[in-house]
Amino acid sequence: MARPYEKIPEPADPASPVSRGVPKGNVCVVGISIESGSAEAMRGTLVDALRRHGLVQGEAVDGALRAVPRHLFVPGVPLARAYGHEAVVTYRDESGAALSSLSEPGLVAAMLEQLDVRPGHRVLEVGTGTGYNAALLSRLTGPQGHVTSVDILPGAVAVARRGLARAGYAHVETVVADGRLGHPDGAPYDRIIVTGGAWDLPAAWAEQLAPGGVLVVPLRLRGVTRSVAFTRRDGVWTGHGALSCGFVPLRGDDEVAEHQVVLGDPPVLRIRADEDRALDEAVLQRALDRSETLVWTGVRPPGGENHLDFGLAALPECCRVMPDLDAVRSGAFTAALYPWGSMGAATGDTFAYLARRGIGDTAEIGVSARGPASADLVARLADLVRAWDRTRHHVLRIDAHPRGAAPSDATWTVPKRRTTVAVHLDPPDPTPLPSRSALVPPARAPR
Repeated sequence: MARPYEKIPEPADPASPVSRGVPKGNVCVVGISIESGSAEAMRGTLVDALRRHGLVQGEAVDGALRAVPRHLFVPGVPLARAYGHEAVVTYRDESGAALSSLSEPGLVAAMLEQLDVRPGHRVLEVGTGTGYNAALLSRLTGPQGHVTSVDILPGAVAVARRGLARAGYAHVETVVADGRLGHPDGAPYDRIIVTGGAWDLPAAWAEQLAPGGVLVVPLRLRGVTRSVAFTRRDGVWTGHGALSCGFVPLRGDDEVAEHQVVLGDPPVLRIRADEDRALDEAVLQRALDRSETLVWTGVRPPGGENHLDFGLAALPECCRVMPDLDAVRSGAFTAALYPWGSMGAATGDTFAYLARRGIGDTAEIGVSARGPASADLVARLADLVRAWDRTRHHVLRIDAHPRGAAPSDATWTVPKRRTTVAVHLDPPDPTPLPSRSALVPPARAPR
């Protein structure tokens, strides 16, 4: 059973019960600090910062972010937090896991740039959340366009409708429905945007996307997620760009959920993997009694958008490992690569994760492991880190083919229920990339 948003306290750190499950991503955290001022002034400061960091590029997205009052979608939240760089959880299940949130503004902006909405477009949003993103979409489509937003949670849709009304966007169509089925009554759509982590690409999205349309979706692959802008032709989804992100997984009977193992009492470490992975909590618990195996790779950590996590996701045992920050401070665990944790692997009775030491130019990636197979797992992850270092400037490309029909030149593939996802690491291309207008056809005439 879910409980609606009332007032969520400011999270103390990424491992806290409040922050646990809040979407995080490299593209999202831009170091925005907004202390005081009117809502309009804070909104301007926020957008200015997003432009400086390259997350807002066009005038259309810039104008929408400046026009739509973000704080009205999270009443009761302090303005500084509403216009800060972190997500605000708005809906949780009975265990406290996040089901819905107001996403980080950097991620919202970057995904809208990927979507490239034009005036007059018909847009389907899967995952209504607070309604803020639907309001932005409505601003982008203009009065000649139409936005339909669907969410499986009736309570979330009710909250979103109130927020949309407060902000002056009550005309946005909101529907309680399973977003994986789309909304055929409003199809075809020029753009479809998904604001939850999708394990696969449902057939309904392909059927309801107009010819030449764009689908932007956070696609989950072995514990890592990328927001990919897809176009579709001859049954193949072709990816155009991939942004690091993290989202609450989509819900539904046919969706693959995330599985979390919590180790220690009190908890000192968490491991998350897709639920098609079997993780035995009792067996992994015994790994905590083992001494740490730690190896330093001599490889510098990445900066900004990167594909290091995909280097590890080639392992079927890939997962996310999150040592508790207090346990790190006490010396019980080596610091993970990022404050929230890092990618790693779990093989039955052993777990490992990427670690970090040093700062700036002296920083170095390591691998920390515990369990009977520590030496082997550390060696495998260290080899993958060094292999990634040799391709750190390559470009990540993600396509989705009909199941069983992936190309032979893919770096690695992941079979899903309906598709086979092909991951490519392409060498840097010195030639200029085509403009977005070359990739995306102009808007259809409104119907």
